[in-house]
Amino acid sequence: MADGRDRFTHFPSSSSAWGFQKLQGPHFFRQVSLTQVKKKPKGRQNLVEEVQKCVDSYARVFVFSVKDMRNKYLKDLREDWNHSRFFLGKNRVVAFALGKTEEKAYRPNLHKIAERLKGQRGLLFTNEPKEAVLQYFNDFLQPDYARTGNVATRTVILESGPLEFPHSMESQLRQLGLPTRLEKGVVTLASEYTVCKKGVALTAEQARILKLFGEQLANFMLPIDCMWSNNGKFESFAKVLDNEMEAGSEGEDSDT
Repeated sequence: MADGRDRFTHFPSSSSAWGFQKLQGPHFFRQVSLTQVKKKPKGRQNLVEEVQKCVDSYARVFVFSVKDMRNKYLKDLREDWNHSRFFLGKNRVVAFALGKTEEKAYRPNLHKIAERLKGQRGLLFTNEPKEAVLQYFNDFLQPDYARTGNVATRTVILESGPLEFPHSMESQLRQLGLPTRLEKGVVTLASEYTVCKKGVALTAEQARILKLFGEQLANFMLPIDCMWSNNGKFESFAKVLDNEMEAGSEGEDSDT
């Protein structure tokens, strides 16, 4: 400006979360956000504090694996165990809170729990006795429909003959690959049809056919891998963990 005063970009009057950054030259500034860079570190720190608070508040912590994840069953599980606390997701941050090495462990031997937090695994903090937890989760199983990419747990074969579907669905079934036709207005499978074979990953069409015919090939389970007690004792219950631990950290950034 001619009068020598600094020039600023417009400052929104309704926001106090903005500042200015000086650019090259004595009279140029730009508006920058002061809050965006703070949100993630704050959320991380909150999670660390929550995990460590649970370590101090509960007698035991269990590591569980998730098989065929289904949110609806997990919600029911949380309600049944509302006296306890689940953490599922953000495993790197949770492991950091526990301490990834013996020297950095928040409590003695907690680093052994942190080592197990790989892939689809989570934590259960509880005051329930070990026997009650193991019995509940070893018996917990919820059948559900398999999804695309799931490996078929058995071979499913459809016999030829009339099907209990409205005639309006015949073309849809045919588009899925089924050898169907209309016979006197009745949807009919013209020949025997193998939907899937055991041990082979399902395609989208196969998963859809299985659901239409009520074939549930998935089982939502949460087997317990290991436990830590507040006296520092660590126990492992899983027989084979190495392969799963090497599977990586898929899904670690999901919400807790």
